[in-house]
Amino acid sequence: MCRRPRERPSTPLPTKRAREKHEHSHGDPIASRVVKVTMMLCDAAQVADGKLYILGGGWSMTGPDPVPSAIALKIDVGWHEAEQPHHWELYLEDADGQPVLVNTPEGDHPIEVRGEFTVGRPPGIPEGSPIDVALAVNLGPLPLTPGTRYTWRISIDGDSQTDWMLGFTSRPPRPED
Repeated sequence: MCRRPRERPSTPLPTKRAREKHEHSHGDPIASRVVKVTMMLCDAAQVADGKLYILGGGWSMTGPDPVPSAIALKIDVGWHEAEQPHHWELYLEDADGQPVLVNTPEGDHPIEVRGEFTVGRPPGIPEGSPIDVALAVNLGPLPLTPGTRYTWRISIDGDSQTDWMLGFTSRPPRPED
């Protein structure tokens, strides 16, 4: 899915808002917004009953020909952020940190996927516990340049962390037979 990008920082470092929140919440583990993001490249993924079902997961090389792929995400949300809507954006960058563009009838657009999620507090869970949400992003074949390094990055509510990324490489072109 290709959509116009929303303005975002060119670096994956935490935003000023995230740094200020961290400074004010030092020593209070339940005050953080998103506790942890786990990402995995796979051939296909789906979510059922809150669980991730992953097919062909854990790769870091693809191609050189375009093939379908998916990104499985497990996001641990802080207790105080439950019951609130959260906006996420997943975008593909090249080795230089620039958006990867795809040609469409409307012109070149970055490869980017966006969505929303809200998690509830399950009954019986101790107050302060992180609550997880599973997301599956399935992608059609992407026109990637062979022999190139790429990175998927995610931001949640406009915040990002240096480890909220997932790198992979497209194989070099096959020698002619």
